[in-house]
This record gives sequence, structure tokens and C-alpha cells, in this order.
Amino acid sequence: MVEELVKVEHITKTFSGVVALNDVHFDLRPGEVHALLGENGAGKSTLMKIISGVYTRDSGDFYVNGQKIEHDLTPQSAQALGIGIIHQELNLCPHLTVAENIFLNREFTRVGFLDTKKQSQEALKYLKTLNLDFDPDTPISNLPVSKQQMVEICKTLSMNARIIIMDEPTSALTEKEIEDLFKVIAMLKSEGRGIIYISHRLEELSRIVDRVTILRDSKYVTTLNFAETNLPEIISYMVGRTLDEKFPRIEVERGEKVLEVKDISSPHGVGVKNVSFNLYKGEILAFAGLMGAGRTELVRAISGADKMSAGEVIINGKQTKISTPGDAIRHGLFCAPEDRKRDGLCVKMTLAENITLPSLDIVSKLGVISRRLETKKSKEMMQSLKIKAQGVEQYVRNLSGGNQQKVVVGKWLMRDAQVVIFDEPTRGIDVASKIEIYNIINDLKKNGIGVMFVSSELPEVLGMSDRVLVMCNGKITADLDTKKTNQEEILHYATQY
Repeated sequence: MVEELVKVEHITKTFSGVVALNDVHFDLRPGEVHALLGENGAGKSTLMKIISGVYTRDSGDFYVNGQKIEHDLTPQSAQALGIGIIHQELNLCPHLTVAENIFLNREFTRVGFLDTKKQSQEALKYLKTLNLDFDPDTPISNLPVSKQQMVEICKTLSMNARIIIMDEPTSALTEKEIEDLFKVIAMLKSEGRGIIYISHRLEELSRIVDRVTILRDSKYVTTLNFAETNLPEIISYMVGRTLDEKFPRIEVERGEKVLEVKDISSPHGVGVKNVSFNLYKGEILAFAGLMGAGRTELVRAISGADKMSAGEVIINGKQTKISTPGDAIRHGLFCAPEDRKRDGLCVKMTLAENITLPSLDIVSKLGVISRRLETKKSKEMMQSLKIKAQGVEQYVRNLSGGNQQKVVVGKWLMRDAQVVIFDEPTRGIDVASKIEIYNIINDLKKNGIGVMFVSSELPEVLGMSDRVLVMCNGKITADLDTKKTNQEEILHYATQY
């Protein structure tokens, strides 16, 4: 019998009386990809942080390479045992270069001095492994989220780990980058390394996964050979019920034009170039394209997060001047950003404080915030969006990714909206939470609000939108009726330089 690289039994973990793991079992064999699945808050990331030494366990047995671990690991001792983790939330230093991040705390030195040349040369080897063509001396802050995610992967590969934990590694990657990652995974498997793989993009599992273990409500549910199961069965184990429709699309009669964008351009022509389009009341308009096509830059310009060098934004027939997000909010245009932790949330504030932040005028009296009103309004939103939390006073940083995303969305639902923009609204959240986000979008549509969303998942684009604008190299290359198009046509226009 093959000796497991990792084995945990009866693992339990609590945080301030809240049970995060309850009698959980898991094992990893050499040369396999073992997927760990479950809804947000099921305990997946907690278990991985115990294995990688970030958290300590309350009870349970832990084995690495057949040896029982009597004492709790630290990140350093876990690394010494050959355990590496690629965290879901990026764990990089933005002021350092790519090479400096890859070899942080493992720097190359020569006669007592930092050998930056050698370090950059070694970093370049790992970048080339993933077909990355950027300079290892580039500051991390200059890279988009997708490239930063690839640097996280290079960082773990550079540790020569035998046990590799990948927590949502593809959430910010393009299709090409995902293909490159899967080739690396196949190489790692052939070398006898084991990979623990966490992902909410279930459709990609069939390409790499050997076994799946499912957690629900902090408990172990089952372990299955992937070849002997299917996605509907996996989903039913994850949520405890069947989900009849993956994309709950609704039909609503399109209303009048609510938004008109004319000839928007970014400064110096970088990002967006002379983009024009219309959005109608009760319409869901999707933006598709490869990473770097200009989709996020476009919605940030429209919503006042970034400056635009030229162009007009017209809402309900009236020309507006949007220079800041505050200007957009006053005109009824709201944007839920791509990076929820950096741009969408104040993670050191409570759920109530985050939800009511854009609506302080609603929860204030004579310029003073009413805690009673703040609590009342945030509780209503928490119940409406089914946000799982201990209460509205819980800090947002302690919520699961899916619940954090609901808070980002909930912030804007307290106000009268004309246009709501979602940038990658379901990135990194589980299948049940995705459907809840889709239903929120549907509610906006039913209320005659114009909805725009950016998504890198083409099934989501086709499943939820009425119309698709395809972007490439900062320009719109196609305006497609969703009912009359397909993934192949969208990808064709996404590569029309």
C-alpha cells in the first residue's frame, strides 16, 4: 500500500467558540491531485492552514510522510517538511520585486551581500516554467492580479515542496495561464509530488483531479474517486441538496436606455481606447475578453475609480461629470470592484460598518451615525443576502470569501441605483453562493436597473447575460446577442488585435 504524504484524522478546530473543523479526515498520496471541496465556510482553508503550519489544531492526529507529528507545525517547520501553500488571498509584498517575493526569507547572498543578479536569474527560471514573459525585477505592485497569482505559484514551486497546496490557484487566471498551470501540475504529478487542490470552478476538475474529499458545515462528508462520480453528485454532497439550475436566468422586457458611454479613453491610450456602448433598463450586459483586454480599466473609468482622458458618460439622457467614485454614487452608478479586499471592503471594520459605509446619510441623524439604524439596516441586508456571520458586529476579515463578496454587493443595495457594475462578481466563491449572487443580479434586472458585469468565465457570461460586449486590446471588437452566440465566437473576437 502506498504511504500517504499527508494524513489527518479527527481534526477539530474552533475560533472563539465557533467550530471551524469538526472531526475531519483527509489524506494525500504521492503523484495525485486530491481536490478538497465544499461551500465557503466549510473549513477547507482552515484545514490547509493547519497542514501548512499557519493554524494549530485543537485535537486530532497528523502524519507527514508516515511520521506522526506530535507538535504543532509552524510555517517554517512545515516548509522544512516539504509542504508549500499557494494561498487564496495573495500573500505578496507589493513594494518588492517579483524575484524578491519569490525568494523572500530565502535570499541569495554572496560573501554576506545580497546577490540580486543570481536571484533574478533563478526567478526567471520559474517564470519560464509557467510561460511568463515579464521581468523578475518588476515591482509586484505593477502587475495585475492574474500575474501576481502566477508569482505566488512560482514562489511555492521554488521551495521544491513535495506536498503542494493550491487554494483557488486559477481564480484570477486567463485560459492560457490555466493551461500552463495544468501542464506544470502534470509535471509535478509525474515527479511523485502530491497536490491538494481547492477550487470553486468545478468544471476544471475533470482535467487534473484523481480524488475528491468534500466538507460541509465544518464536517467531513465523503471521499470519492473522481472517475467514478460526476459534478451533480459532487454538488449535492457539497450543499446537502440538488441545485436544479446552475444559471437561474430570467427574461425581462428591456426598457429605455439608462447609460450611454461615448468614446471613453484612458490616459496615453493605455487600457481603453475610444470605447462606446449603450446599456438599457432591465438588461444584463456582460463584458468578455482575455486578461488585459481593458474590461476592468473600462468599468473603473466609468465608475470614477480611474481617470479618463476623453469621453462622456450619460445617465438617463443627462451628461454627467464623473471624476471620483463619489460622483458616480451621486448619479446612481455603483461598482462592486474586482479585488474585494483591496477596493471593495474595509477588512478591519465590522459587517455593519461596511454595509452602511456608502449610505451614512441614511443611517445618520443631524450628521451623527445612529448605531440603532446602522444595526437595523445591516441586519436586514444580512438576512436578505443570506450572509453567514456570527452577527453584524463580526469583522469582515473573518468572513469566508463568498460572504465577503455578498457584503461588497450589499453595500450598494441600500441606495437607489440606476446602473450597477460587477467586476468578477463570483470569483473565488462556491457554487451555492454563486447562485445567490446571480439571484441578486436577477432582482436588480427585475427592478429595471441596468446591470453590467465583467467575467472571465464564459459559461457564466453565456448563462446570465442578455448581451455580450467582447473586448481586445482596449477596444470593443463585437456586440453579440447572448442567445445567438457561443464560446468559440466570443474567443474569436477576444483575439482580434
